[in-house]
Amino acid sequence: MSDPNDHPAGIVHRGRFAPSPTGDLHAGSLLAALGSWLFARRAGGEWLVRIEDLDPPREVAGAADRQLAALQAFGLEPDGPVVRQSARGALYQDALERLMSSGHAFECHCSRADLAAIGGIHHQCVAARRRARPAVRFRVPAGSRVAFDDLVRGRQVQEVWATVGDFVLRRADGYWAYQLAVVVDDADQGITDVVRGADLLDSTGRQILLQRALGVTVPRHAHLPLVTGADGQKLSKSEAAWPVDPADPLPALRHAWAGLGQDPAVLAEATSVGGLLACARAGFRPESIGTRPVGPVVDIGRGALPS
Repeated sequence: MSDPNDHPAGIVHRGRFAPSPTGDLHAGSLLAALGSWLFARRAGGEWLVRIEDLDPPREVAGAADRQLAALQAFGLEPDGPVVRQSARGALYQDALERLMSSGHAFECHCSRADLAAIGGIHHQCVAARRRARPAVRFRVPAGSRVAFDDLVRGRQVQEVWATVGDFVLRRADGYWAYQLAVVVDDADQGITDVVRGADLLDSTGRQILLQRALGVTVPRHAHLPLVTGADGQKLSKSEAAWPVDPADPLPALRHAWAGLGQDPAVLAEATSVGGLLACARAGFRPESIGTRPVGPVVDIGRGALPS
C-alpha cells in the first residue's frame, strides 16, 4: 500500500466518486458525483472515480460502463485512470493479514441465525458449529466510540461497539466487505476528502477504526443530502429511480445543483455542460449544503423536474 501522505506536489485535496454497478446513474448518484467534484475543484485538487464492484451477485450487466459514459456526458471527467475494486484483491488480502497478525481481526464462524439469537450484534463468537469457510471480523474494543467533524453535518459521535460490534472484513462466501475495501482503496489512492451520500454516514466510525488500526491517514468527511423518490425512500430503492439522461444533461445537473443547496440563479445563463460546470465551480458555496433529504423527484431521468 502506498503512503497515503505521498501526494503529488501541491495537491491538498484528492476526492473520489465511487459508485457500485448495481444500476445506472440516477439523480441521487449524480448529486453525490457533482458534490464530490465541486469540493475537489473548489480546493484546486484532484477528483477520481472508482467502481466498487465487490458483490457480483448484485451487479447489473453493463451498468459500470453506462455509469462511466454518463459521467462523461455530464462533464465529470476524473483526473486519473478509473479503478475497479474487483482487480484489487491482493491489496485487501495484504491489509487483512496485517490486521489478523496485529490482533485487530479474527476468524468468525457465527451464522446470521447465531447472531439473531443474541440481538444481532457481535461482541463474542457464539457459533453453534464451525464453518468450512469462516468470515473474518474486525475486533471492536469494548466501549469504542468514534468522534469526527463532518464538513456538512458538524460534530458526529458514533458508538461503534454498542450499535455495530465486531464487523465483517471478508464474508463467509469469500467476497471482500465494503468497509475493508473502501479504507484500503482510499489510503492507496491518497484520498484526503471523502464526499459522499448521507446513507454512508454510519459507516464512517467503522472506517476510522480500521484506518487507525492500519496506520493510515483519516480523511476529512462530508456527507451530502440524499435524494428521495415520491415514496420518501432513498432513490436507489425507490420506484422513481429512473436513470438520468446523458443525452439531455442540463436539467439533471441543475437539479443536483439545487439539491446541494446552491443558488439556481448561478446557473441561469448556462447553455452547455462546460458552461454550467464553470459557473458551478465559481459559485459553489459548501456552507449552503443542507442536511435534509432532497425530493421528492419525479422522473428526473426523462426530463421532468422535481415535483
